[in-house]
Amino acid sequence: MIGERAALPGPGRDGGDVVEGRSVEDLVVGVLGGTGQFGRGLAVRLAAVGQRVLLGSRDTDRAAAAAAEVTAGATAVAGGTDVLVRGGANADVAGAADLVVIAVPYAGQATMLAGLATALAGKVVVDAVVPMGWDDLGAYVLDVPEGSACQQAAALLPDSSVVGAFHSVSAALLGDLSRPTIDGDVLVVGDSREATDVVQQLAGRLPGMRGVYAGLLRNACQVEALTVNLVAVNKRYGAHAGVRVTEV
Repeated sequence: MIGERAALPGPGRDGGDVVEGRSVEDLVVGVLGGTGQFGRGLAVRLAAVGQRVLLGSRDTDRAAAAAAEVTAGATAVAGGTDVLVRGGANADVAGAADLVVIAVPYAGQATMLAGLATALAGKVVVDAVVPMGWDDLGAYVLDVPEGSACQQAAALLPDSSVVGAFHSVSAALLGDLSRPTIDGDVLVVGDSREATDVVQQLAGRLPGMRGVYAGLLRNACQVEALTVNLVAVNKRYGAHAGVRVTEV
């Protein structure tokens, strides 16, 4: 369970700006869909650099088990850095965290977020969801009525600052703790300068990575689609390809 962390007053709970006057290192990061490969991998990397992390799931027992797994992995590579990870229901994590990452499959995003608008009001919400389908020819981009998964999240969370990020980061690399750094950039899109700045800083906490601003939220469809291209690259070359922006 989330335990004592859930009882802490969240700075964004009154609808105020959760990042105003606070360093990124002090923010409690919630990961909704934290029991999946990507969610666990991102959580262990953040926890290893000292970020306080809450893992959310529809199943609290799975969340608690994933939190224990993430704690063990992060502690092994933290080099003395304090590790704090808790698990709980998605709704509890949404309410207790300062900044929330959505890491669920696209098919489940709308249903989950429909009930979380109040809990996420006033907070930075990072959408890492890729609307991707598969057929006999491989991966392809799904049509999203709102234009992108990020824009769908923004429509469902009108009082949150929705930012798109972490789409092109390999879940396999995040979870491979034999690799202390991940060579790659995180493309960050959003309509709020303050929100995109804080997400860029969060991405930059991961060794080897940077957050690079890539435009307004209306550009999220291209960033999400790029991930599908990387899937094709990985399949052809047996790699875990990422993105590196040059001369920035």
